[in-house]
Amino acid sequence: MITTIEDYFSIGCGRCARFDTPACSTRIWADGLRDLRAICRAAGLVETVKWGHPCYVQGARNVAIIGAFRADFRLTFFNAALMTDPAGVLEKQGPNSRHPGVIRFSRNGQVAELEPVILSYLAKAAGYAKAGLKPPEDAIDIAFPVELTKALDADPDLADAFWGLTKGRQKSYGIHLATAKTSATRTARMAKCRDKILAGKGAFER
Repeated sequence: MITTIEDYFSIGCGRCARFDTPACSTRIWADGLRDLRAICRAAGLVETVKWGHPCYVQGARNVAIIGAFRADFRLTFFNAALMTDPAGVLEKQGPNSRHPGVIRFSRNGQVAELEPVILSYLAKAAGYAKAGLKPPEDAIDIAFPVELTKALDADPDLADAFWGLTKGRQKSYGIHLATAKTSATRTARMAKCRDKILAGKGAFER
């Protein structure tokens, strides 16, 4: 993964085989990403690189992160449960997300069209971060497959990282493993999830 912010906007994130090629999603959406970056910086947020992507921070708190995919590019807000959406532009990150916190763009020009809304939402999210507000813990019943609990028992570093995840991210691993039909497949999936867990990510995050 890249560690320098300028690399993201010129050659990509470094997380797939399309890195530094014309097929990289950051090349496809170059104009829109550039506009989105300018708005995030104009909002007074600190620009950093986390997980190979541009992440915008208020103090010690993550506020929003930029991502690019083949079909769209997006701005994802942390602590989505705190966000309100008067403009009706926020979507859920995936089918298992509980709160909408993503603005998806399917045209480069959409960023400029939504600039006032984006700035308003960034200011709102930065205000929550500055005030130290956090969303209340959702009451989530999580059923963990035995393969997950065995892996955590055998790997203290993995266990520490897993129990440090949000409840929603923990649940995502339960869902991901539960869809496998055999114990062998669940064990193999769990092994592949280790790096994501250590990186603080959910099962369905890239």
